[in-house]
Amino acid sequence: MKKPVLRKLLTGLVASLGLVATLSVQAAEPFKVGFVYVGPIGDHGWSYQHDQGRLAVEKYFGDKVKTTYVENVPEGADAERVIRTLAKTGHNLIFTTSFGFMNPTLKVAKQFPKVTFEHATGYKLAKNVGTYISTTYEGRYVAGFVAAKVTKTNKIGYIASFPIPEVIRDINSAQMALNKYNPEAELKIIWVNSWFDPGKEADAANAMMDQGVDVILQHTDSPAAMQAADRRGIFAVGQASDMSSFGEKAHILSVVDNWTPFYIKRVQQVMDGTWKSEDHWGGMAEDEIVIPAFTNIPDEVATEAQSIVDGIKAGTIHPFAGPIKNQAGELKVAEGEILSHDELAGMNWYIEGVQGNIPK
Repeated sequence: MKKPVLRKLLTGLVASLGLVATLSVQAAEPFKVGFVYVGPIGDHGWSYQHDQGRLAVEKYFGDKVKTTYVENVPEGADAERVIRTLAKTGHNLIFTTSFGFMNPTLKVAKQFPKVTFEHATGYKLAKNVGTYISTTYEGRYVAGFVAAKVTKTNKIGYIASFPIPEVIRDINSAQMALNKYNPEAELKIIWVNSWFDPGKEADAANAMMDQGVDVILQHTDSPAAMQAADRRGIFAVGQASDMSSFGEKAHILSVVDNWTPFYIKRVQQVMDGTWKSEDHWGGMAEDEIVIPAFTNIPDEVATEAQSIVDGIKAGTIHPFAGPIKNQAGELKVAEGEILSHDELAGMNWYIEGVQGNIPK
């Protein structure tokens, strides 16, 4: 064989091997998943629990997946900028984890049709946008039952964040339990217009306790209310994560969001090419809403509370089973009927027994 021919063959072989090496490197690049949080990952509530799901994804998939998160993202223009940056930097799947991220997510998704998006607590779908939510109202119903049983003053406090359907239906769910198990109990609501503001949450808790409240529920993300309740010797319910360590004497239960099963499932689906846009609701039956333990309450109350949890899991108990009337006494859900997911997703009215008006 002549040397020029041999040289050409060797050059071609090296080039081919280089191409194979390049393709191997490209194939080994990890699948990139982004997370956008409205609060800090150290809030010990909503954003903290989402981040626990992210960490579980990393552990489950190992070096096949690389995750990125951005915390403390305001709802609005900043959210759109952050989401777009993640899409531009090669993220294949992006989870946006707050209600106010809905429209920014949809806008960016339209600009990046090859990127998959999942939006938490929203209701607008697109070809490359799915929605997901946990049925926290199931946990609130159990919390309402326990509060109904342990209160001595018949005054239950509820620290609310923003008047969106998710928060309104959870207030209603707690009231449904009070109506059934202790009709004399009164639910006192304070709106703090924030997801995470420990100072406001503590102030709201103290204001409630000054009015005689002896059990506090919350739909905000810091343990400040639990800590305030512990200092003053009353009961409290943890939000989103297990807050028992923040209230040794106050804690009676925590309604925990367990995002791990959903996040692992959706990442796998996108990687496999089987992902479809859908509206996902996950609750106790899917182990996406969990009550780790009941503490500081009588054994018989804990036993009955667990039976309610078991009934919800089995589908024999539903917090929004009729008959249900609104504040004006008008029948909204007939006996034998249950509010659908679509009706719950748009809930903008209080049930009978809730005092006050929904803020505009």
